[in-house]
Amino acid sequence: MKIALGCDHGGFEHKCAISDHLKERGFEIVDCGIYENKSIDYPDIAVTVAKKITDKSCQLGILVCGTGIGMSMAANKVKGIRAAACSDHFSAKYTRLHNDANILCLGGRVIGIGTALELVDLFVDTEFEGGRHINRIQKISNIER
Repeated sequence: MKIALGCDHGGFEHKCAISDHLKERGFEIVDCGIYENKSIDYPDIAVTVAKKITDKSCQLGILVCGTGIGMSMAANKVKGIRAAACSDHFSAKYTRLHNDANILCLGGRVIGIGTALELVDLFVDTEFEGGRHINRIQKISNIER
């Protein structure tokens, strides 16, 4: 599986750790920046990662900023994206299981790297349950139209 990964300056250390962790697990990482810890506008990275999902060059995405909220807001403006800001295990699992989220957004200033790696694992290891949730996902897609 290919995973698009990006961050702003608030998530740089987390992004580096996540990249190493996922590579060790055998995932292919498409690093969408940043490549050094300096200030950047997070919407630019969010759109870059989101487009990797919508053009199907990557199956999932992970974005890290200070809180995860700004990245999720920006990414969700791209049609077809269901980005979720998560800081707990339950949310990271169920956003995939029930919401078919395709981008996980994390806060580098909210959670530690260890927790971030656990949430990443839950996110990438959980598959969409389908069933009764399909209609709800279709309703979200209809809102985009």
